[in-house]
Amino acid sequence: SCRFRQAPQMAPTPLTRPKNIKKRTARFLRHQSSDFLRVKGSWRRPKGIDNSQRRRFKGTQAMPRSGYGSNNNTKFRRPDGFLEFLVTCPKDLELLLMHNRKYAATLAHNLSIRKRKAIIERAEQLNVKVTNAFARLRTEENE
Repeated sequence: SCRFRQAPQMAPTPLTRPKNIKKRTARFLRHQSSDFLRVKGSWRRPKGIDNSQRRRFKGTQAMPRSGYGSNNNTKFRRPDGFLEFLVTCPKDLELLLMHNRKYAATLAHNLSIRKRKAIIERAEQLNVKVTNAFARLRTEENE
């Protein structure tokens, strides 16, 4: 029998989990979209020479600016604290070997079921979190 028994691995937790503070959560609305049904609310930059919103008059809607950007510490970070890393083959997981507490693997959308199973199996061995581990697997097993 084996001298060393391998303990079951716990799911990795992120090294740091900074609080994600948004400067603005409201959407930027298109000028006059509240006045006319024919003008949809999706953002378009006002370009008219007399446009009050473009000239930033008092009382007009705010326009998107670089100042509303996310904090670089929390940019692209998932709510669970990990950053996403797109995986297309089992070999890609080797890159996450030393970074399994910072990055979580995300399976690409165009993977076959066989390759998905191989990647998930290898991720368990390397103790790497997979964000969409159950995608496309449940429906095949139920049939």
